[in-house]
Amino acid sequence: MGLDLGGTKIVGALFSVQGEPTHRELIGLEGRVGADVAALLVERVRALQETAGRSGRPVAGVGIAVPGIYRAATETVWAPNIPGWDDYPLVEEVRAAVPDGVTVRVDSDRACAILGETWRGGAAGARNAIFLVVGTGIGAGILVDGQIVRGVGDAAGAIGWLALDRPYRDGYEAVGCFEYHASGPGIAAKARRLVEGDALYDGELRCGDVETLRAQDVFAAYDGWDPIAVQVLDEAVAYWGMAVANLVSLFNPETIIFGGGVFGPAVQFLERIREEAMRWAQPISIQQVELRASQLSIEAVLYGAGRLALMSQSEDPESSGELA
Repeated sequence: MGLDLGGTKIVGALFSVQGEPTHRELIGLEGRVGADVAALLVERVRALQETAGRSGRPVAGVGIAVPGIYRAATETVWAPNIPGWDDYPLVEEVRAAVPDGVTVRVDSDRACAILGETWRGGAAGARNAIFLVVGTGIGAGILVDGQIVRGVGDAAGAIGWLALDRPYRDGYEAVGCFEYHASGPGIAAKARRLVEGDALYDGELRCGDVETLRAQDVFAAYDGWDPIAVQVLDEAVAYWGMAVANLVSLFNPETIIFGGGVFGPAVQFLERIREEAMRWAQPISIQQVELRASQLSIEAVLYGAGRLALMSQSEDPESSGELA
């Protein structure tokens, strides 16, 4: 069983050991917070167990992806988009809802994204790969020699805080330099600043309320060669390229997968991102890496949660995540 818990919904699925989904469901959180979110998650775990039981293939393991940090030492979750989940005992509550012998494992959504892509997606079989998520925020799931990189506080992969520019400016303290410039909200904010600062500009991005501009609007204007959209996305390509160069030089991966809501429309820039990265990266490592768009798209995290459940059948729960 795999469950992808987001800030607004839960997506659940049953998987065969080969990675084929046999059942899917989506349930909205509908404004729930704190313990009510956990109660809904437990309810869905029980419902999926019943579905599996009726098929004659009972659940052997449960994997859950969470939108934040899973603290392995305490088996608790910090999820900033779920009020009340500062140190939530999620594993304890889910374990109480499953029969003895059914394993329960939890990990961050970014870790599950790379597990999904290396299981059934664009990095299938890779043991050194990175899933670069660019959407409302920026993060990375990092796999090195078949193991998820976690860090001392289980916060590894928070690459929105990569320092890619100077001097330091107001705004970096909340989301980090890279995310400030090259996330979906960062792209939209840059476009708004340029539109508001250019009294002579009368292009597509000035239509309607400038304050409601979104990254999608910038991509649409780019297709018509709007000068501000071109400037904003050229800058974003530069930041994405520098980030790729840093990741390649640090980890020497065989594959970097791009996913999230921005990739999407930004997939058209993958070759330009590679060209930018080649200017900055270690020259041998950059020749060894492939840049690819996610094959699983929004389901990468869900597949990763399923992979997490399967991994729990063949390893000690306290292990660091070696792929079977």
